[in-house]
Order: sequence, then C-alpha cells, then structure tokens
Amino acid sequence: MKVNNKSNYIDIQIGHHEIIINERYEFFYNLNDVFIALCFLVGSVLFLWDSFETYAIWMFIVGSGLFLIRPMIKFIKRFHLKKVHNN
Repeated sequence: MKVNNKSNYIDIQIGHHEIIINERYEFFYNLNDVFIALCFLVGSVLFLWDSFETYAIWMFIVGSGLFLIRPMIKFIKRFHLKKVHNN
C-alpha cells in the first residue's frame, strides 16, 4: 500500500517482544538520567566546601560519563529491535 499523504499516515507496530524491549530500555534510560542528576547535584553541593573539591570534580566526571551512556542505550535498543524484527 502506497501512502501519498504522510500527515494522515500512522505506523503502529505492536508486538509482545517490542513492547517488552521498549519498556526495559526506557527503564534503563530513565535510571541513567537519575544517576546523572544525582552526580551533578552531589558534585554541586560538594563544591560548597574547599575540602571536598576533588570529590566534586569526580562526581562531574562520572556524570559526564553517564551522559555518554544515554545515546548508547538508544543505539543498543535500536539494534535489539532490528534483530527481533529480522527473526
């Protein structure tokens, strides 16, 4: 079937495996976001005291590393869904 008007086109793919995969990866994505927020919040608070400056810097480094994981979770989910669709 060819669709001429994309604005009226809805692509719905519902399958048991796809729903479970989406929910699992969404959970990990959101959990990662919570850890990012905690790292930056704790790091910011630690910067209030000079004696904790090194720990604050490490919290920012860890939080930045967790930012790198965010897109990787999406890529892994995409590859996982592609693998499921090909089987």
